[in-house]
Amino acid sequence: MVHLKTAEEIQIMKESAQILGKAHGEIAKAVKPGVKTKDLDKLAEEYIRDNGGTPSFKHYNGFPASLCISVNDVVVHGFPGKYEVKDSDIISIDCGVFYKGFHSDSAYTYPLEGVGPETLLLLNRTYDSLYKGIAAAKAGNRIGDVSYAIQSYVENFGYGVVRELVGHGVGKKLHEDPEVPNYGKRGKGVKIIPGMVFAIEPMINRGTKNVVQDNDGWTVRTADHMPSAHFEHTVAVTEKETVILTTHEYIEENYPYKWRSKSQ
Repeated sequence: MVHLKTAEEIQIMKESAQILGKAHGEIAKAVKPGVKTKDLDKLAEEYIRDNGGTPSFKHYNGFPASLCISVNDVVVHGFPGKYEVKDSDIISIDCGVFYKGFHSDSAYTYPLEGVGPETLLLLNRTYDSLYKGIAAAKAGNRIGDVSYAIQSYVENFGYGVVRELVGHGVGKKLHEDPEVPNYGKRGKGVKIIPGMVFAIEPMINRGTKNVVQDNDGWTVRTADHMPSAHFEHTVAVTEKETVILTTHEYIEENYPYKWRSKSQ
């Protein structure tokens, strides 16, 4: 069942998303070779709590951390820990904030400066596919239009679109209806109407679409160990337009490696 949001509720979610965006910005300052992923997690949790929010992910179905930190071939749900970031890594950081009764959710994949051109292209194209999906997420369209926009774009480059993990509604619960797959057919699926709020999150692999899960029950990685990219925004559908509630602005201000200008 899809829970439609009022204008007032969407405004609260935008406030939640601002805390989230600024938490991502604090993380962006710290992503560099040698940093332990557990230290990034601590930084995020402290910022979120200091600004009136609660980390959405911590203890969610038993997840132990505030951030999902997924390195290289890990698609999503990686655990922060003692791992030290290397110059050749890509680091996907997914975070959520619970504030005044509502969640927000967003993700960003960082390339370190030693990442090669083919993987930079994967990141750029995955980033672009997020915005192609958002452009299709307008009232009167269907979820399949969003899915098709993402899939048709990235598969043109030979990339694999993950099937087992999808975007989702966001609201009083972190995961609500509707599901928002990154693959699908135009004109199919749930009709998009004003009041819907959902997360669009392409998870795109440089190689096969197939994934495997680690024994921890959470970490999902590519079956061929090729890199995977993940970008995510929470969007709200209104009568007039679809609004991106979350932001990567603070990441782009604070992350010193301006990789988006180096890839295309």
